[in-house]
Amino acid sequence: MATKKTPEPAAKSAKPTKPKAVGAAKSASPPAPRRTEPAKPFLRFYHSADLRKKTLAVLALIEGAPDATAHRGALADIAIELMKSGFDGYFLAPLKKAKAGFLIEQSANVGLMGAQQVIGSVTRNIIGRMDAPQLLSVCGSIRAFMV
Repeated sequence: MATKKTPEPAAKSAKPTKPKAVGAAKSASPPAPRRTEPAKPFLRFYHSADLRKKTLAVLALIEGAPDATAHRGALADIAIELMKSGFDGYFLAPLKKAKAGFLIEQSANVGLMGAQQVIGSVTRNIIGRMDAPQLLSVCGSIRAFMV
């Protein structure tokens, strides 16, 4: 006849186990340090993929050029295009979205065109007088805005 096997009690370990503390689980990485100050506020506008590509190409051209001053005009052109895109993103597009009306939109368009011409002229004069380190600084600032 077959005999029934009774399960044997599990062997006790020689070392008693300590109960785990609640919340004592270790994470793979230490917690991120807390900021002492809140992040600085910022505004952002989205520009076209083509303008981004063009901007990055001009920045790379200036940053890699032996004489960055040879590309002042290209940097001024990009700065002006970015300005126009920003005016559109911050002002004209919200105006259209608000359905302010054709006359108001046209008035805003004409006003901004005048402002862009003045700002564009000043921008060209300023960038046109910059030396290489100043141009590289402007490129760095533009890159920082593009994050």
